[in-house]
Amino acid sequence: MTDTMPTGEAAYLGVAQSATGRRWIGPDAGRERRAEALVQATGLPAQLCQVLAARDVAPDAAEAFLTPALRDLMPDPSHLRDMDRAAARFLQAVTKRQRIAIFADYDVDGGASAALLLTWLREAGHGATLYVPDRIEEGYGPNEAAMRKLAASHDLIVCVDCGTLSHEPVAAAAPVDVIVLDHHLGGETLPPTFAVVNPNRQDETSPLGYLCAAGVVFLLLVAVNRASRHAGGRTPDLMAMLDLVALATVADVAPLVGLNRALVQRGLTVMAGRARIGLTALADIARLDAAPSTYHLGFLLGPRINAGGRIGQADLGARLLATTDPHEAAALAERLDHLNSERREIEEQVRLQAMAEAEARGLDAPLVWAAGEGWHPGVVGIVASRLKEAANRPAVVIGFDGDEGKGSGRSVSGVDLGSAIARLAGEGLLTRGGGHRMAAGLSLTRAMLAPAMARLSELLAAQGAGRGGAADLKLDGTLMPAAATPDLIDLLERAGPYGAGAPAPRFALPSVRVTFAKRAGENHLRLTLDGAGGRLDAIAFRAFDGPLGPLLSAQDGGLFHVAGRLEIDNWGGRRKAKLRLEDAARAGA
Repeated sequence: MTDTMPTGEAAYLGVAQSATGRRWIGPDAGRERRAEALVQATGLPAQLCQVLAARDVAPDAAEAFLTPALRDLMPDPSHLRDMDRAAARFLQAVTKRQRIAIFADYDVDGGASAALLLTWLREAGHGATLYVPDRIEEGYGPNEAAMRKLAASHDLIVCVDCGTLSHEPVAAAAPVDVIVLDHHLGGETLPPTFAVVNPNRQDETSPLGYLCAAGVVFLLLVAVNRASRHAGGRTPDLMAMLDLVALATVADVAPLVGLNRALVQRGLTVMAGRARIGLTALADIARLDAAPSTYHLGFLLGPRINAGGRIGQADLGARLLATTDPHEAAALAERLDHLNSERREIEEQVRLQAMAEAEARGLDAPLVWAAGEGWHPGVVGIVASRLKEAANRPAVVIGFDGDEGKGSGRSVSGVDLGSAIARLAGEGLLTRGGGHRMAAGLSLTRAMLAPAMARLSELLAAQGAGRGGAADLKLDGTLMPAAATPDLIDLLERAGPYGAGAPAPRFALPSVRVTFAKRAGENHLRLTLDGAGGRLDAIAFRAFDGPLGPLLSAQDGGLFHVAGRLEIDNWGGRRKAKLRLEDAARAGA
């Protein structure tokens, strides 16, 4: 079933080419029928029913979908391979007071996963050694030198958000037991570990492949608590740790479906309580003055936590998330905020070069890619995201240092980039590569570059990449300004949280007039829209970087169709609806 229009059908509201050059696509006839059935059966607003219809929610399941209960969606952790074995070994290390080391990836998912284990262990009266590899010097995942060093002084090593493909480094830790808690795509064989808990190992039958590593770690701790309870031991409060799971799930762009949706929804509630000192310090320095949302996790908190691993000290994020010292939290938050500012400057330089190269090559191929000398490996993933957004295609960006290149890729919905990258590595076209559906990393030599990108484009094309228009803007229906109220937004939020795999609803406001427009900052535009007897304030970010700013600020009295997402504006203590405007077209043009 598809909710996009067949090729050749009229563009939504007749907008075949908007001000930004995009074709508007609305709900297809099947989705409209499902939405109408939901309206009739539930009495819910049509806009909310469009969102539910897009997710194939049946009328009799609407209430359960809008109020997801974690207890109803929580699986038995034991269904995952090696879970009981890993939980028993972890609990044994705690009860016997053995020395535990946590080897974590340097991104948000790795840091949150490590913080989950460190928090649980602290509440259970046990400590652990944290080790996060340097992105530049050591690269992703376990390495033999680090594992040997940890094995010399520990009885158990737990690798989080990494390790599934680390055969030699795991072997280097022998005879110390190694547990891997991961979600990256596994190979045909597993490393010689004590246990590998990974819903994406090839012999796994679990439907939980969409979990991030922190989700896997959380399930492990559920299993550990269960075993500890049976043994009469401590059972730390796992619900209070869901803020970490929510942060990692959103920041790692894991799809917000099924269990993930419930974990994030509950985690946002926990985060709003501001009990975690590190997150509170970071939220304050990021000037987060509202209840946290997936937007804040993905665009305010996540990038700052990632900044340590990208261009600074790799363990800063994990330490911030695990600390109980307010002074340390404040210092770490300030350091990460500073590093994030540096990261943005580096990223912008690479983005401009990468975009120019990709545009010269063309943005309509199944794969958009760019490679350059000296591009910082800590920002290539972010730049890949920017290319993906610009072209609506999977994107890969690679930075070379001499003959060696390190790259990162980001995918679009429905295209499994991780498996394609892993296949390239298996075919010898990369020196190393792997990841998951939406994101992947790779290493290669200059000689490998052209054949690897050609082969990757071929594999992604076979999955359907490049078939959709780069200029398509998908809409969930129409909305009049008067209908855009805080109450409607609150109802729409019940269908969230929104993010990867569950995009926030986007509506078109037809035939509105701009009655106020003012430039904000260097390139943003604030405006007021009037139509059908109602009025709605809006903001168009970076409008003057393109055609939207000049078009809408002219205030020539013409009518426009505009499109965007609704949000709550709490400015001045008043709670009102606002449109985050993304596109526009002259009505009747």
